[in-house]
Amino acid sequence: MTDTTDAPGSSLVDSVTYSTDTRRLTVEEEREHRTSRLVAAVRTFSDLGFDEGVAGHITVRDPEDPESFWVNPYGVHFSLVRRSDLVRLDADGRVVAGRHRVNKAAFAIHHAIHRARPDVVAAAHAHTVHGRAWSTLGRPVAPIVQEACAFLDNHAVVSDYGGLITEDSEAEAVVKGLGHRRAVTLMHHGNITVGGSVEEAAWWFVVLDRCCRIQLLAEAAGTPARIPPEGAALAARQFGSPAKARVSFEMLYQVALAKHPDMLD
Repeated sequence: MTDTTDAPGSSLVDSVTYSTDTRRLTVEEEREHRTSRLVAAVRTFSDLGFDEGVAGHITVRDPEDPESFWVNPYGVHFSLVRRSDLVRLDADGRVVAGRHRVNKAAFAIHHAIHRARPDVVAAAHAHTVHGRAWSTLGRPVAPIVQEACAFLDNHAVVSDYGGLITEDSEAEAVVKGLGHRRAVTLMHHGNITVGGSVEEAAWWFVVLDRCCRIQLLAEAAGTPARIPPEGAALAARQFGSPAKARVSFEMLYQVALAKHPDMLD
C-alpha cells in the first residue's frame, strides 16, 4: 500500500467531504448546530485545562438575529455547562434567552467584535497558562513550526493593559488591534480568536495556545529557526484553511460528545 499523505499535490483536506453549507437548514436546525458546537467547545476547553474561575467565554451569532449572540453563562464551570445553560444577549446586552447571568467582560469584548466584523460568526477567549505566559512578551507567534503559520500576518498584539475589559472604549482597543485578523493577544491577559463558525474560532484558539507553548519551550532551549518566507506562506495556506479548522474541530466535537453526553441537555 502506498501512503500518499505527504505526496506532492495531495491534500487531506481536499479529500475530506465536510458540508459547510447550512443554507438548507432551518433557523432552528442552524441554531441547534451552532449551540451544540459552542457547548462542545466550552467542554473541550475544560478538558484542555483552559478554565480559570469565572474567566473565559465563547460566543456565536444567532442565525435568526445575527446582532444577538449566544455565550456560556457566568459562574458555571466549563466542565458543567450544558446547552440549556447557554445565554443569548441582544445588541444592548439584554438577556433574551437563558436563565443565567453573563460575564460583563464577555458582552463588552464580544459585542464589539461582532459589531465590527460581520464576517465573524464566533469568537473565543480564555485565560490559559501558556497564552498568558506568551502575552507578556508582546509579540505574535513566529513561524517556527508549520501550525504557527496559520497565524502568519493573522495575529496581532494589544499592548495597553487597563484591567478587566468592561467598557466600550476598552473593547474598541481590542477590535482595533484585531483588525482583519483571526487572532489577537492582549498583553498580560491572554488570547482571542475569531472565525466564520464556532468550529473555526475554537480550533484557532487551541492551535494558538499550543503554538505559544511550543515557542516558549523552543526559546527556553535556544534560538528557534524560522521557516523561510516561501515555505511559511505555503504552510499558511495549508494550515490556515478554514475548512481544515472545521474538520479538525469536528473531531474534537465527537470526542466531547462521547465524554460528555449530558452537554446537549
